[in-house]
Amino acid sequence: MPGVFVTGTDTGVGKTLVSVALLRAAERQGWESLGLKPIAAGCERVDGELLNEDALLLQRYASQRLVYEEVNPIALEPAIAPHIAAQEAGVIPTVNQLSRHCRPHLEKSNQFVVVEGAGGWRVPLNDKETLADLALALKLPVVLVVGLKLGCLNHALLSAEAIRRDGLQLAGWVANCGPEPMARLEENIASLASRLAAPCLARLPWYGGGLDIDTVAAQLDFAALAEPLAP
Repeated sequence: MPGVFVTGTDTGVGKTLVSVALLRAAERQGWESLGLKPIAAGCERVDGELLNEDALLLQRYASQRLVYEEVNPIALEPAIAPHIAAQEAGVIPTVNQLSRHCRPHLEKSNQFVVVEGAGGWRVPLNDKETLADLALALKLPVVLVVGLKLGCLNHALLSAEAIRRDGLQLAGWVANCGPEPMARLEENIASLASRLAAPCLARLPWYGGGLDIDTVAAQLDFAALAEPLAP
């Protein structure tokens, strides 16, 4: 079980929260854990170095300690679509480049690796490739984080359809509440559960500014994820 690719129905739906919780849950099961954020936009310059908050969390909660550049090889300053930020920075990220960075970590059999995408499934990486192509190159099963808000049914079902059509396994999904309560929440979650044809790994409340990763990890049904992925 080398790992999973974490994507979302949109940006800001909780991919990093789920990613770091997966790292902690894997560690509780006796796995070494490692988080990668191959490309990140919306970085801040600290002492001359561009750092991304999501990548820093992946670095912090992994049991394997990597230097920042190993976690996030392409860091872009503007908080905009990654391919546009890359163009402005004079960078051309490619699937081949990023997969070569990730693959050595995935080849270690005792290590559970979480590769976190950016935005949703079809976010462009360059003029021809998307982050979905990276997941496909890495042959990773996918965890879909669903931001529970009006419109999420369409976003989640289309994302799941695209993941499977691209030839990858939807290994599980997470229902993540946002800051605004969703009308008919139970009915919407039931609709997703009956249509996504993958295990719901967790139903997470809105945590606001407080991040207790052990509490979140304890809510993840890691066994439901690990069992179908085991060799």
